[in-house]
Amino acid sequence: MAKIIGVANQKGGVGKTTTAINLAASFAVLEFKTLLVDADPQANSTTGVGFDLHNITHSLYDCMANQAKAREVLLKTEIPNLDLIPSHIDLVGAEIEMINYPHREMVLKEILAEVKDDYDMIVIDCSPSLGLITVNALTAADSVLIPVQCEFFALEGLGKLLNTVKIVQNRLNTELQIEGILMTMYDSRLRLCNQVVSEVRRHFEEIVFDTIIHRNSKLSEAPSFGKPAILYDANSKGAMNYLNLAKEILQKNNMTKIPNGEKIFE
Repeated sequence: MAKIIGVANQKGGVGKTTTAINLAASFAVLEFKTLLVDADPQANSTTGVGFDLHNITHSLYDCMANQAKAREVLLKTEIPNLDLIPSHIDLVGAEIEMINYPHREMVLKEILAEVKDDYDMIVIDCSPSLGLITVNALTAADSVLIPVQCEFFALEGLGKLLNTVKIVQNRLNTELQIEGILMTMYDSRLRLCNQVVSEVRRHFEEIVFDTIIHRNSKLSEAPSFGKPAILYDANSKGAMNYLNLAKEILQKNNMTKIPNGEKIFE
């Protein structure tokens, strides 16, 4: 049964989609069967793994608003072990269409329940808001990963997101954990970046990942080629950062062994 991780932050431009794409790709490269769910109407995760939105005929919208099955909209990416449930701009309307559903916060959880046993990891790219679809993602997830940019306003909005997580924990998903806070767009040459990392670590201590994502040109370029960084340039600092993050998460969850007991990496 898959572990489901939601990647969420209502603040835009913090590397949320970059994290969802590259974390999912890293799990896949480490031979964990992985599903990337694009729950953002901007559909950047969909294009970021190589799909043209003009060719997407069925998406998460069809599952959430038209009762389509997850398996009917699944797409295989060019990375072995990595599948995608694509998004579409129509998803913006799903929030309005779902407003009268009796269990509207549970829709995504029910959609993923059908395919949960087919995967080891499911990564959900949430939209940059705290609306109904993000609440659906948090209700469906086992844990939430929060990317935070190494900049002056890093902690702004984090309290609101953590408050939403607490509400979901209390009312909708008592099992929801915080997987960790991920520092992104780090530049070691800037004193401010180092101050922000220290401040976030001081505030949140053990829930901050050891892995830090460095500002990296290959990470920025890769989506325009429809590839995760690990396919675009496997030796780039960005690709290595996300591979290390995947390993850190797997170790934290005691998932570093394959069924016959061999370690898949040191």
